[in-house]
Amino acid sequence: MALTTVTLDESYENCRQLNRRYGSTYYWSTHLLSPMKRPHVHALYGLCRYADDIVDDLGSSATTSQRASALAEFGDQFFADHAARKSEHPILKAVVHTVRAFDIDPDCVRRFLASMTMDLTVATYPTYVDLQGYMDGSAAVIGEMMLPILEPTDLRATAHARDLGDAFQLTNFLRDVDEDLDRGRVYIPQEDLERYGADPWLRRVTPEWKALMRFEIERSHELYRSADLGLAMLPPTSARCIRAARDLYSGILIKIEEADYDVFTERVRVSSARKLAMGFKLLKPARFGA
Repeated sequence: MALTTVTLDESYENCRQLNRRYGSTYYWSTHLLSPMKRPHVHALYGLCRYADDIVDDLGSSATTSQRASALAEFGDQFFADHAARKSEHPILKAVVHTVRAFDIDPDCVRRFLASMTMDLTVATYPTYVDLQGYMDGSAAVIGEMMLPILEPTDLRATAHARDLGDAFQLTNFLRDVDEDLDRGRVYIPQEDLERYGADPWLRRVTPEWKALMRFEIERSHELYRSADLGLAMLPPTSARCIRAARDLYSGILIKIEEADYDVFTERVRVSSARKLAMGFKLLKPARFGA
């Protein structure tokens, strides 16, 4: 995206377009928020997507060093613009405005960028604890950044927001095994692969692979169950939005099970009709008393 001068509204629109194009589940869930809050969620998505594109979609000829340099430059630009209280970057203009408007800790962005940097050189994770270290910046921290926008009524919501971020991330890992293999990465902990004798590089659904996937799916469900406890700590409109994202994303796990754990043949998806139906269901006043 060319660095041209943009207005704040244009920057937010750039973020919205990124959200709509690449994160449809999150995007449609934001429609359950008040119109005043939606742009700020789009801004956080824009930050994450822009950084992710530097890591994975800068171009086939880009070297690891060039990607690392571009990511570092993007991070430096954010912190400089945050300190200056303004930005002319087509994405960061909205991001800086959102971070400052909701007093989001800029260290959250630092942790996020640190995990994005790991993707440039780290291809596997020996244990789940190691993977959690990566997910702190790639997933849990997103939940932390979202909370000020969602305005929880209980500070204990932070732990549940982090678990929801991790649940989304693990769901992504299980859905995107084949795509990640193409990039030379395996996010499923090596200790789990060894325990079940499963080999993702075979790209075949074996009995060992099925047993592994059942274990990982249950681990994800545990995180979703923790996240559910945080819903009662959110105001009704925020709870509606998060419930929609949670139900739609956990639905990916159901799709994986329905595909008999085959995540190699094609990418499992939740249909647009399902997303619309979920939105209408959660708009009913009785759902969360709103």
